[in-house]
This record gives sequence, C-alpha cells and structure tokens, in this order.
Amino acid sequence: GNHTLLREFILSGLSSRPELQHLLFFTICFIYSMTLIGNLLICMATAHPTLHTPMYFFLRVLSVLDISTASVVVPKMLVSTLSEDRSISYLGCVTQLYCVVFLASTEWYLLAAMAYDRYVAVCRPLRYPAIMSTRACLSMVLLSCCSGQVVSVVQTAWVFTLPFCGPRRIDYFFCDIPPLVLLSCADTSRYERQLVSATVLVIFTPFCLILLSYTCIISSILRISSAESRHKTFSTCSSHLTVVTLYCASGTLIYLQPKSSNSQEAKKVLALIYTTVIPTLNPLIYSLRNKEVKEVIIR
Repeated sequence: GNHTLLREFILSGLSSRPELQHLLFFTICFIYSMTLIGNLLICMATAHPTLHTPMYFFLRVLSVLDISTASVVVPKMLVSTLSEDRSISYLGCVTQLYCVVFLASTEWYLLAAMAYDRYVAVCRPLRYPAIMSTRACLSMVLLSCCSGQVVSVVQTAWVFTLPFCGPRRIDYFFCDIPPLVLLSCADTSRYERQLVSATVLVIFTPFCLILLSYTCIISSILRISSAESRHKTFSTCSSHLTVVTLYCASGTLIYLQPKSSNSQEAKKVLALIYTTVIPTLNPLIYSLRNKEVKEVIIR
C-alpha cells in the first residue's frame, strides 16, 4: 500500500558541494574529450592495412566499447553537474542501466577473447592463421555481445522488478545496480545473492580463462632461450594484462557488496574510474607500449 509509481529518479551526482561543480565539470569534460580522441585514433590506426590482424581487430572493438561506455554515462553527468535539475526519467534510468551492464559485460568477454588470441599467437604460432581466422574473430565478438545482452537483460529485469517506495534519490551519478538496490523497500537478500552469482559469472569466469591463458603463455615464454625474444613476446601481452587488472579490481569492489552503504563514496570513485578513467587509459596503455600502433598514429 506504500508503494508509489515512480516517474523519475534524482541523481545526487559526484558531489553535493557547490564550489566543486565547475571544477568537476571541466575535469570530466577534459577526460571525456581525451577518451573520444584516444579511442578514435585507435580505431583509425587499427583500420590501417598494416594492422589487419586479430589482435588489432579486437583492440578496435574494445575502443568502440570504451567510447560507448563513456558516452552512456558522461554526457548526463556533465549536464547534472551544472544544472539544478538532476532528474532522470524512469525509462531513461532503465535504458542507462541496460547499456552500462551490456557494455561492461561484453567488454569482459572480449578481454577473454583477446587473451585467447595472445595464447594462440605465443603457444600455437604455426596454427595461428588457421585458428584465428576472420570468421573465428567475428564469432568471438558476436558471442561476447550475445553474452553481454543476456546478462544485461536479466540484471535490468531483476532490478526493476524490485518495489521502489519512499525516496527516489539515487546516491550516485548514473543508474547502476548497487544504488538502485538501496532504494528498494523489499528484502533484497535473494537478489544480492543472485548479483554475486552474476558477478562471478561475468567477471571471474572470463578472469579464470584469462589467467589460464597467461599461465600457458608465461610457461612458453620461459622456454624461449633468447632474452630479447622473451622480452618482445611478453611486451605484446603486458598491455592486455594491465587493462584486465584495472577492470577486475574496480568491477569486483563495486558489485560484490551492493548494499554496503558505508562505502558509497568509495564506490562512486571506483565507478568513475570504471566508466570514465579506464576508457581514457586504454588507448594510452596500448599505443604507448605498441611500436606498430605508434608508427601508424604518427603517420
């Protein structure tokens, strides 16, 4: 009887302190601009004929996902930072949550595909062209998208079947699972167990596959007699490992304890890193450590 039909939510934003709003706006605007520029450069560079290999194909898809993730979150956040109206419609909140979960899940499965690509390149070099064919690469990307789609539909449906009553203020800067769960007036313990299971499925299953791939890769690298060859082989994998570590650390800390309100400010920072900072770092991580990409970008 106390349940109300919500037509909109109110986003609290990154900070409620008025003196910080302009600083936050220009800082986030700069980061977002760097995200767009860096990832668009990666997309253009990896389309060059000299970089038509599976590794660069996956990197191009990763850049598209990074642009999409930042674009789903940042524009609304920038408007809310300078505007007194921080409302987001119910449908807008559903759409934003769906897109964020879909893009994040797809990116995780894509990182697993990239790890498998590196495993084949290092451990099965003679069969690499046959295994990592164009059809195989497209199938992996399609499978990643389909898996992300399933996870997103299930999670979004679960969240928005929860009853929301009373406060409609989301203590966050975008619609995400943990702050929406906090608004529910029902017992969410069952949903929280389901969310932990989904987190394990989306993060730790690909992470285990990545870990297995790199265990085989490192074992193969250690058997290489030349120190220069070992360094060159490992350098092609270190960028991917760096990105995986960043995603795994931030994603795990955000979603494993959805109703831990004591760490809400910390979760805001982690979510900002996950949705805004990491998409900016990815082009730097891959281009600065990759001689071929740097040469094409300079040309």
